Amino acid sequence: MNHLSSVKHVIIVLSGKGGVGKSTMAVQITLGLHAAGKKVGLLDVDLCGPSIPKMFNLEGRDIHQCSEGWLPVYVDKEQRLGVMSIGFLLQDLDDAVVWRGPKKNAMIKQFLGDVYWQDLDYLIIDTPPGTSDEHISVMEALRAYNPDGAVLVTTPQAVAVGDVRRELTFCRKTGIPVVGIIENMSGYVCPHCSECTNIFSKGGGKALAQQNNVPFLGSIPIDRHLTLSLDKGENFLESNPGSPALAAINNLVKRVIALDKDLP
Repeated sequence: MNHLSSVKHVIIVLSGKGGVGKSTMAVQITLGLHAAGKKVGLLDVDLCGPSIPKMFNLEGRDIHQCSEGWLPVYVDKEQRLGVMSIGFLLQDLDDAVVWRGPKKNAMIKQFLGDVYWQDLDYLIIDTPPGTSDEHISVMEALRAYNPDGAVLVTTPQAVAVGDVRRELTFCRKTGIPVVGIIENMSGYVCPHCSECTNIFSKGGGKALAQQNNVPFLGSIPIDRHLTLSLDKGENFLESNPGSPALAAINNLVKRVIALDKDLP
């Protein structure tokens, strides 16, 4: 049984580079869509590094089954924000997922096919870095449901941008549209004087988007409050009014919602 037919929009979060804040952006997009009144699901298919449960303060929660399949773990009482991750299936937080490709692929296909999301406005899929078996499994399983496309996350420096450029090539080869590129960690805004220091340079993600004729979805500055919120499993968007990162994330979410008019 496959429940993706009841999902209006599917957006995959990708990056060719690890450590660029891909899961962070997936969580913030999910929270922003939820705050905008959308019913949202977040599927974590980073099997070897399932950080999403911690970011929502859901560690230790169990997955339940119903006659239709697996039920996501809900963040809110109204059940308008659901999460699914292999992290919920591990007996211990320190357990490592030491699986070969075929077992990983089978798990991803089960997540995509057996989770009973019910009616969703958006399903956000957080993937591991790279262009490996897991990504191919996701793309093959989603192709029949016409996913809206991929949001690519990079940091400004040339090493990260080069890896994300290869991710763009992967999207073209697999037929996945590119929704746009996010430049994360784009400068550090001093909490005292508000001066912005470009620690990792600036503009690499925007230049990459322009070179490849894809939308640029915005620059997110480094904000220690964002890191602390994720470590504590708190909602950054609710607890940090006035943050430059918050303004940038809200603008990013608006851009994603605005794309609704143009997406298939």
